[in-house]
Amino acid sequence: MSQVEDGFTLYPAIDVRGGRIVRLSQGDYDQETRYGDDPLRLAALYAEQGAQWLHLVDLDAARAGGYTLSALVRDIVAGTGLKLQTGGGVRSRDDVAAILAAGASRVVVGSLAVREPETAIAWLDEFGSERITIALDTRQDRSGAWRLPVHGWTETAAGTLELMASQYARAGLQHLLCTDISRDGMMTGPNLELYSTLKLVVPSLQVQASGGVRNLDDVLQARRQGNAGVVLGRSLLEGKLTLPEAFAATGVAPPC
Repeated sequence: MSQVEDGFTLYPAIDVRGGRIVRLSQGDYDQETRYGDDPLRLAALYAEQGAQWLHLVDLDAARAGGYTLSALVRDIVAGTGLKLQTGGGVRSRDDVAAILAAGASRVVVGSLAVREPETAIAWLDEFGSERITIALDTRQDRSGAWRLPVHGWTETAAGTLELMASQYARAGLQHLLCTDISRDGMMTGPNLELYSTLKLVVPSLQVQASGGVRNLDDVLQARRQGNAGVVLGRSLLEGKLTLPEAFAATGVAPPC
């Protein structure tokens, strides 16, 4: 049994800033923790531990625009055989085409997907819904509404998560990555209420849970809710969780 056949995917994540592996707390660039300076080596380790997919984020580009990790994508794909889902600073059709040409399996579109949904929907039509992941990173406001910060989570766009997710579902989106910003990098547990809401609003989408995962129980709960996958960041980097443990706990066997 593989991750794909099981219908649930573990996505180890590598966030890169200035060439280093880092994690931010709640998206704050002033709250950075460094975990080494060799993302290729870490990707190879995850592949050795049975990962099929890697979630790779260009944090520099997420704030400034202009994806910068194409060379790293090529090296990871050639050196590890991992499938890559990657984004950060994707602002144009040429960005999408270049990232796919570098060997990525899916391009993550975030801020632009919120600001210009008609553009992102056109990319779904052109490149195929299997090649695009829409990232709707969200933060709950004082009224309880799920809002959509953009530009490295430094500005908040109009509209709500539910309305935007519904628009993309109608347009044929398959893969939705949703991060609760308040939990990102905090290891306080994923926001299960958020993913329950998404399951009700957009049941057709394959939702990837992201933000706050700290242990095996969090992974299992994300799976029980019917999410298509879970992104694992700081918990792996700090040894709170290992991929072999996660495979064993979920019953999702790594490929032979």
